[in-house]
Amino acid sequence: MKKNGMIYKFSFYGFLKNLRFFEPFIILLFREEGLSFFQIGLLYSIRDLTTNIIEIPSGIYADAFGRRKSMLLSFSAYIISFLVFYLFTGFYFFAGAMIFFAVGEAFRTGTHKALILEYLNIKGLKNQKVSYYGRTRAASQFGSAINSLIAAALVFYSGNYRYVFLATALPYVLNLINLTTYPKELDGDLIQLKKGAISEQLKTTFKAFFAIFKDRDAMRAILNSASFTAFFKSTKDYLQPVIKTLAISIPLFLSWSDTRRTAVIIGIVYFIIYMLTSYASHSAEKVSKRFANIAKAINVTFWIGASFLFIAGLASWKSFGFLSVLVFLGLYIIHNLRKPMNVAFISDQISNKVMASGLSVESQVTTILMVIISPLLGVLADIFSVGVALACLGGIMFVFFAFVKVNEKLIIK
Repeated sequence: MKKNGMIYKFSFYGFLKNLRFFEPFIILLFREEGLSFFQIGLLYSIRDLTTNIIEIPSGIYADAFGRRKSMLLSFSAYIISFLVFYLFTGFYFFAGAMIFFAVGEAFRTGTHKALILEYLNIKGLKNQKVSYYGRTRAASQFGSAINSLIAAALVFYSGNYRYVFLATALPYVLNLINLTTYPKELDGDLIQLKKGAISEQLKTTFKAFFAIFKDRDAMRAILNSASFTAFFKSTKDYLQPVIKTLAISIPLFLSWSDTRRTAVIIGIVYFIIYMLTSYASHSAEKVSKRFANIAKAINVTFWIGASFLFIAGLASWKSFGFLSVLVFLGLYIIHNLRKPMNVAFISDQISNKVMASGLSVESQVTTILMVIISPLLGVLADIFSVGVALACLGGIMFVFFAFVKVNEKLIIK
């Protein structure tokens, strides 16, 4: 792969973006504040529904007026969210923080991928999409690995989960600075601010955007990616209570509080997970080439991911905590193998002129599914157990596959 300065800026963006020190402890924090799993599911739904509402206009804004401006707005909203989480407590304040977080997500998801793909298009490197995006995603996953260690250290020395939100604001400020150095040409073809030009551009963008829904193959590619991501994102944080149960059951560090013991084990486990997922993203192109085509790879990994989720839930239900953590690790790896493949596959089905909008469709479908899945998962966890809830979601994934299997004989456009 040909390297240059932008690959480092893209990678630095991904590294800083994934320094979310709260992520390894978010469910444990909510539980410590007295929230039920159902309330946690509602918070996730508030975040996802807000993201869903803003997703399409944010993608159109990015394509029509500037992807870089969209990213700067995104990270400003993130920082406000982190400060609200740190300064206030209670379900309703958390809901407000989730709304700001959703604004950040809506203006970010799809947009940075579009910046990368626009760069590859300008430089004539479109054939390196899987490799290029896989390497930048590997940097993101490496950031997540470092994130887990820093987050664990923060919780261990403070004995409190709340400080992780304040600490997260720092790398996001640094990313704001990084984004301002991106060249203007990555914004794509933008309009001039003159009478009638804006409305005309919006009409053109909307037309191209909704044309995506008429393309059956493009929509199936989007649904395949979106449904897998929705199940993964809805369930991935439930690894935290599984690890906590495992940490408390292990006869180590008995002189420490449960919070500190859990922080150490979570830090170690998440570090291992993200180091492996970083390697998985880096290896996405090699893995995809082991299959007859990229569509085949996408279908097989979907089935494997569903199996991993089901087994993880079953193992947790039967109190095989170590096995559950191992299988969860496999689910993380599969997710990160799929992402570069999915981005490349989807981008082959839609015009680069509305790339941010097209990838925002994928993000929007993801959020619609998560709005449904998250509360359902919470209810099942409250009524039965976390293990049973995860196993049920794994079973539902198998059903979804019948509707989102991509055409393996599809001719790339």
